[in-house]
Amino acid sequence: MLDWKNRLGRSGSSGSSATADRAGHRSLLLALAAVVGLYLLVSLILGWYWSREPDRFPVQQHVRQAAEASQRQIANGYTTVETLKQVASTLLDKPGGYLTNDIAPPGLWLDNMPSWEYGVLVQVRDLSRALRKDFARSQSQSTEDPDLSKAEPLFNFDNRSWTLPASEAEYRNGIRFLDRYLARLSDPAPKAQFYARADNLNNWLGDVGTRLGSLSQRLSASVGRVRLDAKLAPELQAQGVAPEVEEERVETAWLQIDNVFYEARGQAWALSHLLRAVEVDFADVLAKKNATVSVRQIIRELEAAQEPLWSPMVLNGSGYGVLANHSLVMANYISRANAAIIDLRNLLSQG
Repeated sequence: MLDWKNRLGRSGSSGSSATADRAGHRSLLLALAAVVGLYLLVSLILGWYWSREPDRFPVQQHVRQAAEASQRQIANGYTTVETLKQVASTLLDKPGGYLTNDIAPPGLWLDNMPSWEYGVLVQVRDLSRALRKDFARSQSQSTEDPDLSKAEPLFNFDNRSWTLPASEAEYRNGIRFLDRYLARLSDPAPKAQFYARADNLNNWLGDVGTRLGSLSQRLSASVGRVRLDAKLAPELQAQGVAPEVEEERVETAWLQIDNVFYEARGQAWALSHLLRAVEVDFADVLAKKNATVSVRQIIRELEAAQEPLWSPMVLNGSGYGVLANHSLVMANYISRANAAIIDLRNLLSQG
């Protein structure tokens, strides 16, 4: 009798122990689910905040404040280089920092802001190259500026490298070399040069026009378009042979439409600031060529391309469909800016 009671007691205690284990496992799973849910919520909020595009900054006001803070004189070229520094710094110091090379959420999940960053980086690279090969040299046979020759390759470093070295580290070094050039440029006895000539400006605008023309084509391809491709051997062109024309349909992949759109917004954001700086440093050249209004027209179109997007996503309706096509709207502003750049280059090239 006692033996039976002991067995019953042992079986009851083992059952209650199993129940307690199951309750413990359930509590652990609930706690884990709560932690994961909280992490996803925080990531969602951070992702939304980090995806907000930086506001435009007043170029001349920023340059004056930077010159006062560093106790430097504003020499010719100072506005352009300081604005380039600020545009590049915005890539690294905006909310969330530089996101393109992130390997962890929420940066890993975002693609609109990395596309915007790449658009800004393209314009930073183009102007840093123009500074090195044109603006800081009196002629084609003159020596390159030592700091600019180091800055340009750093801005052309891989934009997706996250370590050894990280992209951010290389870009900060590029900004540091720009600042060294700026310090020599603003010295009372200048040890660096900036040549604000029409031919220098025209060369850089040629690169800008090429970028905007490509963007316009890529944006327009959001709805698909037919491109004529003339295939004719070079040796037959001089013989008056009619080319064989083939039609090719070009269309941006559906998953790439928003990337192209935000890359265009990034380029427009950076270029609008750089042109405002150029308008200051090249004021005399633009006035002599009656080209000041043309520059302001380009800036106006680029700033219109940065108006807030109220839709939760980039819509891709047909040209005359019910839904909007944000890519075509952007292509309109980019094309108009590119057309104004062509007119501006014509003015600059005239005697």
